[in-house]
Amino acid sequence: MAVPNPTDALKLGFIGAGKMAESIARGVVKSGVMPPSSIRTYHRDASRREAFSSFGVTLYDLNDKVIEDSDVIIFSVKPQVIKEVVLQLKPLLTENKLLVSVAAGVKMSDLQEWAGHSRLIRVMPNTPAAVGEAASVMSLGESATKEDGELIANLFGAIGKVWKADEKLFDAVTGLSGSGPAYIYLAIEALADGGVAAGLPRDLALGLASQTVLGAAAMAVNTGKHPGQLKDDVASPGGTTIAGIHELEKGGFRGIIMNTVLAAANRSREFSKR
Repeated sequence: MAVPNPTDALKLGFIGAGKMAESIARGVVKSGVMPPSSIRTYHRDASRREAFSSFGVTLYDLNDKVIEDSDVIIFSVKPQVIKEVVLQLKPLLTENKLLVSVAAGVKMSDLQEWAGHSRLIRVMPNTPAAVGEAASVMSLGESATKEDGELIANLFGAIGKVWKADEKLFDAVTGLSGSGPAYIYLAIEALADGGVAAGLPRDLALGLASQTVLGAAAMAVNTGKHPGQLKDDVASPGGTTIAGIHELEKGGFRGIIMNTVLAAANRSREFSKR
């Protein structure tokens, strides 16, 4: 006998139909967590409406209708407008609706005040959600239940991996995983440039750099070995790898990466204080 899926009877609404919302919706549908007929959103832009309707999502002509016809509402609007949007919709945001925010730098306490209740979950995903490899961190509001948390972990698990953490850690999360993809893109570009400098054609250098980063990350995730051990496994005595590592250490590579994360985390703290 098949075990019923707890999301089967639920309706999921998106307030804000940008790229992140699309990535979440597509992941949820692709993974079979929810059918597209259970997802709804609204957007004025024709291209965004087409993006969602192309895989079966229901489109409404007002955010009010999305709220009224949803059990779980994900706010995926820009941080600078979320207060205005939530306050406008507040009369419809009853406590029988689970509210989720993916707006960076917007505190749970502010969301609770604007929405009028604390059945909220804050989630910090990152852009690899677009390819199903997001690193997402979630924190539950005062009235959110264990079942609410499991539901949202299931939804965001459709676009990558999910961790739970206290909201006080979210600025650090932003500095690491929120901004982190950009740091890795710079590293890939630099590796490719190094390959070109060493004589490789650009396309080959970029392909090798991208696949090398992907493979190294997979090794770190799947082997259970500490990154230092994986590094040692590649660096043979007097070899090419240790010569390259020596140059990284002379340039303060690890300190630069640590300072980069700290700078982004501190900037996130500045935003959250506004």
